[in-house]
Amino acid sequence: MKISPKMKKALNDQVTLEASASNSYLAMASWCEVIGYQGAADYFYVQSDEERTHMLKIVHYLNDMGATASIPATKAPLSSYKSLEGLIKTALKNEQTVTKAIHKMVEITQKEKDHSTYAFLEWFVNEQVQEETKFETILQKFDLLGRDKLAIHEIDKILATDAASPETAA
Repeated sequence: MKISPKMKKALNDQVTLEASASNSYLAMASWCEVIGYQGAADYFYVQSDEERTHMLKIVHYLNDMGATASIPATKAPLSSYKSLEGLIKTALKNEQTVTKAIHKMVEITQKEKDHSTYAFLEWFVNEQVQEETKFETILQKFDLLGRDKLAIHEIDKILATDAASPETAA
């Protein structure tokens, strides 16, 4: 089973997106650690690892299909943020970009009747629903708890708990 050049390009572009997301979350974790948001730092270190795992899934799939993955150079991510809330909003936007790219790939598989890649991408479609929901839920905490120092401290504690839970690492 071979994949088309168009699908190969889309999957390799996704490798780049996942690598960029991993680097972005690593930079977010570093910023949080320096600022003193240890819970958020732990959370984003886990997120960074998760995105790298996603990247590797695609690399292995491409290689298994005889399409050879391209390992990209990535742009340096943003390394400073005005607030924890702003950082979370950026993370949500990143996930929405990834979701759009995955949906475009699914459309390609449907047009090309590439059932193998379609089945492979189903996992990513479901994963993206979870990813976006995670960040939307965190953003809701700012509306529920507030944006003062005590509220942000509580949100940081919630992120620490989330970072330690097995679902986050899944």
